[in-house]
Amino acid sequence: MANHVASKGIFVNLWAREEEVVQIINSKHENTTFLAGIPLSEKIVATASVAEAVSEAELLFLIIPTPFIAKWLEENQTMLPWQVPLVCFSKGIEQQSLRTPYEILVDELPGKYHAKLAVVSGPSFAKEIGVGLPTSVTCAAQDIEVAKQIQLALATRNFRVYTASDVIGAELCGALKNVLAIACGASDGFGFGANARAALITRGLAEMTRLVVKKGGKASTITGLAGVGDLVLTCSSSLSRNYSVGQAMAMAARSQPQQKSKEDSSNNFNRDLAVAEGVKTSLAVHLLAERLGVEMPICESVYEVIHKGIDIKTALRKLQDRPLRAEHDEYQGTWVWSAL
Repeated sequence: MANHVASKGIFVNLWAREEEVVQIINSKHENTTFLAGIPLSEKIVATASVAEAVSEAELLFLIIPTPFIAKWLEENQTMLPWQVPLVCFSKGIEQQSLRTPYEILVDELPGKYHAKLAVVSGPSFAKEIGVGLPTSVTCAAQDIEVAKQIQLALATRNFRVYTASDVIGAELCGALKNVLAIACGASDGFGFGANARAALITRGLAEMTRLVVKKGGKASTITGLAGVGDLVLTCSSSLSRNYSVGQAMAMAARSQPQQKSKEDSSNNFNRDLAVAEGVKTSLAVHLLAERLGVEMPICESVYEVIHKGIDIKTALRKLQDRPLRAEHDEYQGTWVWSAL
């Protein structure tokens, strides 16, 4: 994202926690650790100092893993300017509190920051943005004028930005798609075919809709870039870490005996792949759905496989054995999908 903004002729201060990353970006104009092979603009200057990074900033981007946002804000909040938009690109749900990134920002930042908060979500692999391939995303903010300001700052011919006001929906979609991508990767890993993947994506949208609406978001958000757009991308590409995790789990299960202990099951796939957001988010989604009384069988199956040691093929087959029912329910005048 820094490279994209710099491509518009804008100078970018980039904060990085790792000193070696700072040095490489400034000396070689490449992030060999996290985005190898993508040349970075000379308008990007990296620093390990938050104070230097935010100095004289006209727009702040927060791209920190969700589990660390609250702690980072606690340590750095006093250095953040409050008169400029703060745009969160993070995805997920905090396990302890079940808060989305936006909710963390609202809780942890003083009220003077709240009017300028926004989130960006949608189908956007970092590597493709980095090389300037066509991409479209949604910027959601409570104040639509803030969303429009960010839209103008980010938009180019190859990077379209649409505005929205449903922050809740955009964030939940961004978290749930990672869990559903694990299920799709597992299905493909077992060779269940394109029909099965299409069904998981479609019924996954049903689960998204139920949770978003229950938490106060809009069902219409599911049909947009943050919903179906990001879900289709994440559930069908090997560039997705979450899809790759599911695929690796299925391939490991196919090569080993069916009977496995919980400990064995949790260690069957490459530990490097376990950094995928959907692994931790599956537990948070399970807890949130349980709290809100929302039925989410696909997400629940992913949770059971990862956190309870249920055999992955058994979990996928269990979804197929659920009672038959109508596809749609009518909810407050809006058609939404019934439980799978």
